[in-house]
Amino acid sequence: FLQGLLTNDVTPLVAAGGAPPALYAHALNVQGRCLYDVILYRLHGSTAEEPHILLECDSSVLDSIQKHLKLYKIRRKVTITPCPDLSLWAVIPGEQPGDASSLPKSADQALLVTPDPRAEVMGWRLIVKKGANLSEIIPGSQVGDVQDYHRHRYKQGIPEGVKDLPPGVALPLESNLAFMNGISFTKGCYIGQELTARTHHMGVIRKRLLPVRFPAPLPSPGIPEGAEILTESGKPAGKFRAGGGELGIALLRLAHVNEPLCVNLGGDRVKLSVTTPEWWPKAAAK
Repeated sequence: FLQGLLTNDVTPLVAAGGAPPALYAHALNVQGRCLYDVILYRLHGSTAEEPHILLECDSSVLDSIQKHLKLYKIRRKVTITPCPDLSLWAVIPGEQPGDASSLPKSADQALLVTPDPRAEVMGWRLIVKKGANLSEIIPGSQVGDVQDYHRHRYKQGIPEGVKDLPPGVALPLESNLAFMNGISFTKGCYIGQELTARTHHMGVIRKRLLPVRFPAPLPSPGIPEGAEILTESGKPAGKFRAGGGELGIALLRLAHVNEPLCVNLGGDRVKLSVTTPEWWPKAAAK
């Protein structure tokens, strides 16, 4: 069922052996543009059990993603139910060397602890029953707020949710889906595959989502989502997608990323700097 709806090959989630318990993928529309970015988790213990897959999505699209899945369910014996009794945590490695190598865990309290399937810099995903004591599950951890998490992923250039990946607008390969282990080019048909496969095989991606930074303090009320980013000579270089504070993510033409860039805000020019994430494959950073 999911194999025909998502960009990634989901068969490892039900395969025997040491397959990873989590996968990242996008659900696309028929034009090949992103509708939802999701992380899938395997909950069943063995291949003998009925498959139970937990699907993580942006909470603001919970209703529409259920409608989307039910639309394609037709007569399949698939049950789709929300899980309000679970809570999801991102466990981000600290600044000290060695922090990222291992994660102590008290597995009996956690439903699932798994490396974030998108990129190593994102640490781990932790799924627990609502109200679980996190300091017992991960001793020595500190609970931050959701803004700390968003700042971390903007710094690393990891898009997530409908602000960073506007439904029906964002293209999966421009959104670095291949870099984030979110697509299979060998799995066969899925909705939106044709354009995505053609773009991949032609090998030409002229724009990409990249982390950007503005000088602090920012003019209030901040940089508006969708603001046009220009070169010094006034040529369009891309669009600001979303951010928090001075950090954000923007869709930029690769031809202009090494030039000075700015955003026009009420007559003022606000400069911004662009970085190529260190976790990208080396060939992509050129």
